Amino acid sequence: MNPGGEPFRFHTAAYVTRVCPLEAHNLEELGRAMEQSSDASIFYHTFQTLRRHHFLTQGFSNDFAQWALAACNQSELAERLASFDIRDYVAIADLRRDFCMTVRDYCQAYPSRAGTPAFEPFYFLEAVEVAVPLGLQSTNLSEFNVALARLPRASIYFHFIASRLRLHLRTNDFSLWLEKSLGLKSLAERCNRVDIYTQTLEGVQKELLGLIAREAA
Repeated sequence: MNPGGEPFRFHTAAYVTRVCPLEAHNLEELGRAMEQSSDASIFYHTFQTLRRHHFLTQGFSNDFAQWALAACNQSELAERLASFDIRDYVAIADLRRDFCMTVRDYCQAYPSRAGTPAFEPFYFLEAVEVAVPLGLQSTNLSEFNVALARLPRASIYFHFIASRLRLHLRTNDFSLWLEKSLGLKSLAERCNRVDIYTQTLEGVQKELLGLIAREAA
């Protein structure tokens, strides 16, 4: 454990949702609108999906995939769009590129489907993040465990999911602090492997607490 490390300061976040002047009525329009959309919009329809639904044991992991299935009845494309793991991305530009390429390739492969009207339009929204300190901090693993147990879902989301874009690393605030400030690299890696797709944010929190409890035992 590194006694000289920085304390972990817990935050939560509020997200202001705005309507964008972009919408799509078919797959071809979706691809073009994706290219024009803001980073905040791509963030809303991918990273923010996890926060809004809290769990995704059914359906797909982002709004684009959901729309491709529900509004366009294109299950193959929906599965391709859902296959991207946001944990692999540290920049919105890379995520947008892969989404656009997937839609473009699909439209080229199936031109008759590209302009088929959707059952309902896709409206682009965007989320603007406002971070708020919680007034909690930890200097050791015991204090971190106590604070983690008290955190609201919004704070778990802020530190464990959305933080990847802020850090530009394939990790999260919790794991980074455990490794850099406490020297607990193995625990940090185990925490970073917690699955954010198949369980609720409460489930994520519970699993993190279990990992920390086993480390402290």
